[in-house]
Amino acid sequence: MTPGQKPSPDPQPPTPAREASLKHLALLVHDIRTARRFYEIYFGFDEGSEWQGDVLFIRNSDGFDLALMRGEHPPNPGAFHHFGFQVASADEVKALQHRLDAEGVPIIEVVHERDLVSFKCVDPDGYTVEVYSELSGA
Repeated sequence: MTPGQKPSPDPQPPTPAREASLKHLALLVHDIRTARRFYEIYFGFDEGSEWQGDVLFIRNSDGFDLALMRGEHPPNPGAFHHFGFQVASADEVKALQHRLDAEGVPIIEVVHERDLVSFKCVDPDGYTVEVYSELSGA
């Protein structure tokens, strides 16, 4: 700035994209077939699948894609670092938790609160996955 020059006004803050929605999540996995099977069996993916180069995109009925690529992912820093699937009821949460537990999938956290029922499990590649239902009227 030169002497006598007025500072420029603060720029306007950026405007967020209207109605932006998260539509895919990319995961590095050890074995694409194993990861695909896990998300198909337990979470309803594979409404459509498509290879794009070395990446397999699998889709659920909501149009959300998981992009699976073979590789090494960073170590999981703990249960807080996760992604989640919302289901319609506490009974669905509990049923899926029991199924996963019975089939040897590690369950690492269970929450039964007044307004939330959830659990976190570990997928075949070590990612933490939450399943939850928010309880209304609590």
